[in-house]
Amino acid sequence: MGEGYGSGTAATAVARGEPEAVMPRREPHSPRPPRVRKTRESGGGRRTGAMFRGVLPPLVFGLALLLVWDIVTRTGAVAEFYLPGPVDLARYFIDQVLHDSLVDYTWETVREALAGSGMGIGVALPLGYLIARSDLAAAALQPYIAASQAVPAVSLAPLLALWLGYGLLPIAVLCALLVFFPILVNTVLGLRALDPEVLGAARVDGVGWWGMFWYIELPLALPSILAGVRNGLTLSITGAVVGEFVMGGDGLGQLLSVQRQAADTIGLFSTLVMLALLAAGLYGVVRLVERLAQRD
Repeated sequence: MGEGYGSGTAATAVARGEPEAVMPRREPHSPRPPRVRKTRESGGGRRTGAMFRGVLPPLVFGLALLLVWDIVTRTGAVAEFYLPGPVDLARYFIDQVLHDSLVDYTWETVREALAGSGMGIGVALPLGYLIARSDLAAAALQPYIAASQAVPAVSLAPLLALWLGYGLLPIAVLCALLVFFPILVNTVLGLRALDPEVLGAARVDGVGWWGMFWYIELPLALPSILAGVRNGLTLSITGAVVGEFVMGGDGLGQLLSVQRQAADTIGLFSTLVMLALLAAGLYGVVRLVERLAQRD
């Protein structure tokens, strides 16, 4: 009808001697409008801006802190005995890493922390699964687990030395006690937060216990579990250092004790820098694993 009406109008205009009206021609719609491309570009810009905002503030704050530190030490506002300058500390730290035994002390602390973390993870994961999936186990165990946190794990170091002696084993057990609770809590929370409809649909499809755990529950709860492991590994470094203070050892905690007795301030700062780098490195490794798991 639209075409007939247009043809009739044109014919009438010609018959009357009037100029023929030219109808506007409609172009077909493009299947890929340019708006989509702009959206993608703007999305990439937002991601770049978010990354820039996430990196720039801590970088600027760190540089400002180093500048203030350097000014305070160069002007003599704080004596070098109490606070060495950042340049001197950097030179001393590099020298200790390249030509001294700081790396050997570090590897010993890493060995103790990883051993304790393995023990803590080995107990926290199955116990967390049991608490999350059994109301009876939760009712029986949760009060005792909560009460155990009222006693600082570090205060148990002398008792562990009395029971287990000195060396790697009691230090690893102390690290395990510090690692245990955050991993347990995150495991329980991650499993309890799973969608019941997803689990119910899997049971209707005939998925067994092992298939439910390995293919559904564990992948969905993995980000929460890894968050607990990330925090636990950081605490394991603290446990290793404190354990060496009380129970001996050949790691960074023992080195701190020697440097404290010798009033070696720059040595103390150098060891603390290594401890900070070590904790940040373990945190970053688990964070990378967590991002890879979320991407999959």
